[in-house]
Amino acid sequence: MTEINKLQVWFITGSQDLYGPETLAQAAKHAEEIANYFNDSQTIPVEVIYKPIVKNTDEIYETILAANTAKNCIGIITWMHTFSPAKMWIRGLNILNKPLLHLHTQYNRDIPWSTMDMDFMNLNQSAHGDREFGFIVSRLRINRKVVTGHWQDEEVSQKINVWARAAAAWHDWQGAKFVRFGDNMRYVAVTDGDKVEAESKFGFSVNTYAVGDLVEVINDATDQEVSALLKEYEETYILADDVKEGGVNRQNIVDAAKIEVGLSKFLASGGYKGFTDTFEDLHGLAQLPGLAVQRLMEKGYGFAGEGDWKTPALVRACKVMAQGLEGGNAFMEDYTYHFDPNNSMVLGSHMLEVDPSLSAEKPRLEVHPLGIGGKADPARLVFNVGAGPALNASLIDMGNRFRLVVNTVEAVDVVENLPKLPVARVLWKPLPDMKTACTAWIYAGGAHHTVFSQNLTMEYFEDFSRMADIELVKIDANTSLTNFENELKWSEVYYKTIK
Repeated sequence: MTEINKLQVWFITGSQDLYGPETLAQAAKHAEEIANYFNDSQTIPVEVIYKPIVKNTDEIYETILAANTAKNCIGIITWMHTFSPAKMWIRGLNILNKPLLHLHTQYNRDIPWSTMDMDFMNLNQSAHGDREFGFIVSRLRINRKVVTGHWQDEEVSQKINVWARAAAAWHDWQGAKFVRFGDNMRYVAVTDGDKVEAESKFGFSVNTYAVGDLVEVINDATDQEVSALLKEYEETYILADDVKEGGVNRQNIVDAAKIEVGLSKFLASGGYKGFTDTFEDLHGLAQLPGLAVQRLMEKGYGFAGEGDWKTPALVRACKVMAQGLEGGNAFMEDYTYHFDPNNSMVLGSHMLEVDPSLSAEKPRLEVHPLGIGGKADPARLVFNVGAGPALNASLIDMGNRFRLVVNTVEAVDVVENLPKLPVARVLWKPLPDMKTACTAWIYAGGAHHTVFSQNLTMEYFEDFSRMADIELVKIDANTSLTNFENELKWSEVYYKTIK
C-alpha cells in the first residue's frame, strides 16, 4: 500500500499584482509559514508543499497544470491572502483534475485594534478574497471542501487531515486494478454492476480471471513457502488442537497456507489492490479461501465475496484513508438480527472472510465444515470484535449513478457464547435506532455487503463522495424516515434532470 506520508498536497495562495512588491513579499512569507505549519503538524499525514503565490491567469494555470501531472500530488489547498480577481482562476480551475480544499482563514487570528491601518487592511483581505474565489468555484460547479477557521486552530488541521486521507484514497483508486475470480453469484443483483462506468467514474478497472488461472499459481507453491507460513500461523494465532502438527485437520491448514501463497503471488504479480471470488466457482481449489482472504485483507487488500467487485474497491479506499489510525476496516455482512425491543442489535459476520484487524482478542485458527461450496472444511480465524463507534458503508449501482450509503453504528461487546458459530463476528446497534436505520437502508437500496469501519467517521465519506462526484446517502442519529424518503426523491430528480 502506498505510504501516505510520501504523498503531497500543494498549498496555493492567490493574490494579484495590484498590491506591489512589498505587500506581495509579506503575503508570500505568511503563506509559506502557514504551509510549513501544516507540513510539520502531527495531525496531517501528508506533506504540505508551499507553492509561490499566484497573481495572474498564467501563473494559476501553470501551477494547477503542474499539480495535475505531479505523481505524488493528491490535491491542492487554496487560500486567498488578499483579493484575487476570480476570473483569473477560470482557465486553471477548468483543467483541475485533483481534489480541492478551499481554506478560508486569515494570517492574524485577532483584529489588532490599536494598530490596524490601511496597509494592514490591504494585506489581510481573506474575508472577502475567499468569497470571490468561492463564487467562481461554485459558478464552475466544482466539488470541493471548504474549511473555515484560523490556521492554528487544531480543528482546522483535523479537517485537513480528513480531506487529505480521502484524497489519498481517491489517488489510490486511479489506475487501480481489482480481480474477479469467476463471475457474480448467480442471479444476485446488488453485487453486480457496470464495470465500464465504474472505470470511467472512479478510475479503477475490474477484470475476470478463471479460477483455474489462480489454481495454477497455487499448485506451484513450494514446500518451503508453505512451511514458512505454517510457522507464522503458529506464532501469530491460537491454534485449535486438531490443526496442530499431527492433528486430524492439519492438512486443511496446509491447504489453506498453499492457497495463501498462490493468491498472494497472483495479486502481487498482477499489481492488484483487491479481489473477489464466489463459492459457486471453486474448481480446482481444495477449500473455499478463508484464512488467506482474512490475512490478505489485514495487509491492505480489498475483498468481498460472491463476485461483488464494488465492495473490495471501497474496502481498499477505507484502508488507505485509515493508515496509521487505531482500529480496522473490513468486508462485512449483516447476517442476522436480535429484535429484542429493549436491546435490538445486528450480528455482522461472513462465512469465513472477516479481517482480523477488527479483532478485540488474539484470533483462534480453526477448521470447521461450511455446508456450502462443496469442498473440504475450510480454515478460518475466529474472534469477536470489540465495542465502540463505527459505521457501515455500501457502494451500489443505481443504473444512472453510483450511490454510497453510510450508516453510523455503535458496536457492543459480544458477551454471549456462540459455541456453534465458529466465525468472526461483531454486534452493533445502528443509529438512530434499529427500526429506523434498517428501514432507511432498505429504502436506499443499500447492499448486504458493506465496509465495517472502526476508525472513519461520516466526514471521511462526505469528502470522498465529493471527490468521486457521487451521491452520498447518510443514515445517522439525526435520520427521520419522513425526511429520508423525501431526500431520496429529491436526489432522484436531481440526478435525472441536472446530472
